[in-house]
Amino acid sequence: MAAPEAGSDSVADHLYEVDAADPQHQLVDRSGVPAEDTAQIGRLMRALSELRAAEERLSEASQQYMKLSQQDMRAIHYLIVADHRGTMVTPGMLAAHLEISAASTTKLLNRLESGGHITREVHHSDRRAFILRVTPETAKTAMDTVGRQQAKRFHSAARLSAGERDVVIGFLQDMTQQLSLEGVDWAKVGEEPAEPR
Repeated sequence: MAAPEAGSDSVADHLYEVDAADPQHQLVDRSGVPAEDTAQIGRLMRALSELRAAEERLSEASQQYMKLSQQDMRAIHYLIVADHRGTMVTPGMLAAHLEISAASTTKLLNRLESGGHITREVHHSDRRAFILRVTPETAKTAMDTVGRQQAKRFHSAARLSAGERDVVIGFLQDMTQQLSLEGVDWAKVGEEPAEPR
């Protein structure tokens, strides 16, 4: 067997080939699936992986630029969209969206408020509750940088026909369902939500 060329990684080159990952057909029964279809599915899986990697790089760059954690960025994004929709957000709403405890939400809000990213205002109809708002400066910074980069995905979708978009939507929804951990016993072992940093 020939040695791989310098600078190439023969394993990485084959990570998404179904036959390389599952040569004995233990994971996927491919009987009846033509070899060219199996190869194309491998290319599709590689494309999805490359998309995830690009999203992760963008997420990391945005967190470094904004000097915020991933959880902080999710909160900011939620508050920006809420503001655009004219929706008042309470700490409970944000906690439910982020799927974190009330204590974790308080820590997150304290951190974002001290950093000048959000304000807390007394609810006009319930004086015991607070309304959360992203500051104009943070909203502008997020929109002009991260938001503008994320929005470029729109052009990829716009280049497809309506029928093609329906196929992609159906495919992504089906794949999401296939990957669901609902009812998967091994995924529940020691299950405990991680506290944000």
